[in-house]
Amino acid sequence: MNDLNHDNVFEEVTIGVDEGIYTTGVVCRIIKIPLWVLKQLDREGIVRPQRPSCAKARLYSKRELKMVQHCWYYLNERGVKVNALKVILEIEQKQRI
Repeated sequence: MNDLNHDNVFEEVTIGVDEGIYTTGVVCRIIKIPLWVLKQLDREGIVRPQRPSCAKARLYSKRELKMVQHCWYYLNERGVKVNALKVILEIEQKQRI
């Protein structure tokens, strides 16, 4: 008989913060943003999700999900344009260093 306890199988799974697991559709639902925002952030190089060689889908990590949410705050809540967003993110990055 198998010794694996099926009740604890998900407790043994760990997903790193940089592992792409969220599809664009899931990201849109979680953050409540339109798909064009994700595509624009990708096109502008602000958030670059993984693209597995076996699939066309973009897969976002937890870290990228947080970054998309951060960007959406500026774009949606503060009315910042993408070019200005890039500058803001560069300044924030320099302040962290």
